[in-house]
Amino acid sequence: MPLIKSISGIRGTIGGKAGEGLSPLDILKFTAAYATLILSKNNPSRTIVVGRDARVSGEMVRRIVAGTLSGMGLDVVDIGLATTPTTELAVVMEKAAGGIILTASHNPKQWNALKLLNEKGEFLNAEEGNEILRIAQEEAFVFAGIDRLGTMRTDTSYAEKHINHVLALKLVDVASIRKANFTVAVDAVNSVGGIVIPRLLRALGVEKIIELNTEPTGIFAHNPEPLPQHLTEIAEVMRTQKADVGFVVDPDVDRLAIVTETGDMFGEEYTLVSIADYVLSHTPGNTVSNMSSTRALRDVTERYGQTYTAAAVGEVNVVEKMKETSAIIGGEGNGGVIYPESHYGRDALVGIGLFLTHLAQSGKTTGELRAAYPSYFMAKQRLELTPGTDVDALLDAVKKKYAAHPVSTIDGVKVDFPDRWIHFRKSNTEPIVRIYTEAPTQEDAENLARSVME
Repeated sequence: MPLIKSISGIRGTIGGKAGEGLSPLDILKFTAAYATLILSKNNPSRTIVVGRDARVSGEMVRRIVAGTLSGMGLDVVDIGLATTPTTELAVVMEKAAGGIILTASHNPKQWNALKLLNEKGEFLNAEEGNEILRIAQEEAFVFAGIDRLGTMRTDTSYAEKHINHVLALKLVDVASIRKANFTVAVDAVNSVGGIVIPRLLRALGVEKIIELNTEPTGIFAHNPEPLPQHLTEIAEVMRTQKADVGFVVDPDVDRLAIVTETGDMFGEEYTLVSIADYVLSHTPGNTVSNMSSTRALRDVTERYGQTYTAAAVGEVNVVEKMKETSAIIGGEGNGGVIYPESHYGRDALVGIGLFLTHLAQSGKTTGELRAAYPSYFMAKQRLELTPGTDVDALLDAVKKKYAAHPVSTIDGVKVDFPDRWIHFRKSNTEPIVRIYTEAPTQEDAENLARSVME
């Protein structure tokens, strides 16, 4: 079974031999390597926050991670079942030296992972990630002696602190949401979203909540990636129970998908677009998304006379570009909203607070709100490569073929046409090139991808 080591953490399937899956030994080695990096920074804090989603393997992984951190001489604050953005905020609130989130995000239940944070509650950069890989590979870590072992304590108050943090945001208007008297459906895929999203909605003034898969068992009721083909249950509920809006989150609650009152998908790409529209209407400023996200964000940003910038794919790259351009809103087309007024991390709770305010103040239905934005359609294909393929030469040939059009090479090769685009990216983990296209219709997007592949 696979074990994937990258600069952003380690993930794999539970079970099997060490080095072939996410075994206890691999968890220990990677945690010790992370602790070694943290200790090398000489941060006055020796505290690490640990939070986890509801996966069945989570408690086993938590025990190993917490014990290893303590064995390295670091103090652990275990915040229990918690979303990724909750853990990020907890790092800042605790003034900690870092944090570890135990979640494999949208991967199925047999997967788990360690996501690694710095003292700002943000993901490590590439240099830090590579250093951890080196330390783990060389086992270049030293455990603490008996008089220097770290301490452990539990603090399960951070879900409530996160909710209060959302309520305190200037652009979240509880009075407008309460007055709108929304009926809201929620699908939390049997993970930590089931604990916090209904509580957030009640705090926002929503009294009529339809809960689907909100018991945090870790036995996911459907494929946990919030894609249309996996969301047939909530789509049917929207149609039959006359809800105004549906929210779907992934197991660690950093992605937000929205369903309209007719059971149609709002579109993960348009979660960020709609929230950016609302933020821009109150706060002039720049926006950022990754290169594989919809052009609609650029269109909406320019409608307000502001500047849109594309970043390389990956949350850490988007955050870096947002800081560089002083962006007031940004994120990724997978439903990941990053709102710096809150923190530099994808946060579905912040997204829900802002979207419900926008919906309430617009006077539109969810479907009408979606129709107010430019419509683009996306296709995602993959080109299998033979072992001898020179991927860089292939991408260079693509760049030359489309030299008459605007071409970006900050992350693979992206070619912009007047009403569509193509993005080629080589995979870091598989012998494939990913081909993303966007066009005015789904047929156009798929035809464009096919023509390029041929």
